[in-house]
Amino acid sequence: MSDVLELVDVSVVREGRALVEDVSWSVKEGERWVILGPNGAGKTTLLNLASSYLFPTSGTATVLGERLGRVDVFELRPRIGMSGHALAEKLPPGQTVLQTVLTAAYGMTAGWREQYDQIDRDRALAFLDRLGMNDYLDRKFGTLSEGERKRTQIARAMMTDPELLLLDEPAAGLDLGGREDLVRRLGRLARDPYAPSMIMVTHHVEEIAPGFTHVLMIRQGKVLTAGPVETELTSANLSRCFGLPLVVERVGDRWTAQGLPLG
Repeated sequence: MSDVLELVDVSVVREGRALVEDVSWSVKEGERWVILGPNGAGKTTLLNLASSYLFPTSGTATVLGERLGRVDVFELRPRIGMSGHALAEKLPPGQTVLQTVLTAAYGMTAGWREQYDQIDRDRALAFLDRLGMNDYLDRKFGTLSEGERKRTQIARAMMTDPELLLLDEPAAGLDLGGREDLVRRLGRLARDPYAPSMIMVTHHVEEIAPGFTHVLMIRQGKVLTAGPVETELTSANLSRCFGLPLVVERVGDRWTAQGLPLG
């Protein structure tokens, strides 16, 4: 399998502070990775490198076979699907759900005078159906619940048939029902052999959907461990990552974590 992402000795420094430091990490075609770590650990920085919206201060970053700094990122970015809070803020609240997904076909966030082919509409409808949004096609994006917005964003991210799908805290802000519904749908996507390689950022092991194959844990800008979920998502590794004693358990095809009692 070829690498869809390869970071070699990558550091990103801003105002004298290393957001990530000496990171070497590769994601191969077909793998589904989750990035775990506390606030400020460098998770979103890694995702921004993978999306080509951030360049290394030192080291090399190669995305979909193209080295950052030597590629036209405007040709690279349509090959990458992304869903996250930063993008959601750019989506016009008055646009319908269907329009919000369709604009991705032109790499835009808002509609203007573009014309869509029937194949674009069919594709948008198929992904919205897959994410359970068929009953919301004419609803304004700004009127959706947080869970409905997250599902619309993921459908939008899939519109360009990306080779790499990046999800920045997709379950953030959801209640229990919304989270479980989203995890179930992400699990279906993750187990689809025709789905793109995936990288998801989260704080919570409970949000890791079945079908995710690998985990990277990061703390204070440095990678603590990276590898298969089954071997690396351990109580010892998670305790090091979050800086307190934690117990990780697997129940069926889901994970849970809790702190050890005091005293």
